[in-house]
Amino acid sequence: MHGVKRRRSLLDRPYALASPLLLVMALFFVGPLILTIIVSFWEYTQYSIEPAFVTTNYQDVFYQCVAKLPNLCVTFATYLSTLKFCFIVWAITLVLGFTLAWFIVFEVKKTSTQIALFLICTIPFWTSNVIRMMAWIPLLGRNGLVNQVLMSMGIVSEPQEWLLYSDFAVILAFIHLYTMFMMVPIVNSMMRIDREIIEAARDAGAGIWTIALSVIAPLCRPGIVIGSIFVITIVMGDYITVGVMGGQQIASVGKTIQVQMQYLQFPIAAANAVVLLGAVLMIIFAMTRLVDVRREL
Repeated sequence: MHGVKRRRSLLDRPYALASPLLLVMALFFVGPLILTIIVSFWEYTQYSIEPAFVTTNYQDVFYQCVAKLPNLCVTFATYLSTLKFCFIVWAITLVLGFTLAWFIVFEVKKTSTQIALFLICTIPFWTSNVIRMMAWIPLLGRNGLVNQVLMSMGIVSEPQEWLLYSDFAVILAFIHLYTMFMMVPIVNSMMRIDREIIEAARDAGAGIWTIALSVIAPLCRPGIVIGSIFVITIVMGDYITVGVMGGQQIASVGKTIQVQMQYLQFPIAAANAVVLLGAVLMIIFAMTRLVDVRREL
């Protein structure tokens, strides 16, 4: 009897209930991360990879940057390019996600209609990212639909090359792929807002912009921060979208790591991955300082 009670008391403890998830996290997240850090200190040549503890891989990442100061080196230029995409996509997806969430939550009255519209927004996610990206190519290409419409309307006299395989195409694909990641947490936060708060703001004479920026946005901070973390982390490490929509001509940190892995340069690729992880963690840390997500949720 005492043995049964003891087993039950052990199962009732929080760490016992969380142990399966902790085991999965250790096997599939912590373990590979530790292995990546270890490999980043290995030594490699054109013909071999040797287990060791050297810092030459990190020196190779930053040495040319120090040597070329005050000019930008390839590493810093690549990070600036990635951060540029990250900031632009984050800003646009935030505006779009907030607007769509506002419409679904506050403008649509019936719950069934809200669910239907939300499901419509998720339909593109039933296909792979590559297929959704490839769908833009016949639209934005030199002989694509967009160029044909622009020329037929007399807006342009010749096909516009910048529509495809450019920064514009990469940003457009990012927005198409990841707006949903921003919208879902914001919808979740907006659903918890008491409608009487909005009515009180309207009775006090507040306009739509005042309500959105001074009432709704502060109450949606947890959703905005969570959605921002999703978008930023995905965009910072994305290399498929940059490669396909950029025509393999646009640099990004994820693309650099992917090329290094193709050439079997695993130690330098691991070092770049660790540096990228550090940069992403600093961004996330700065964002979580704005709001205590755990307490707000």
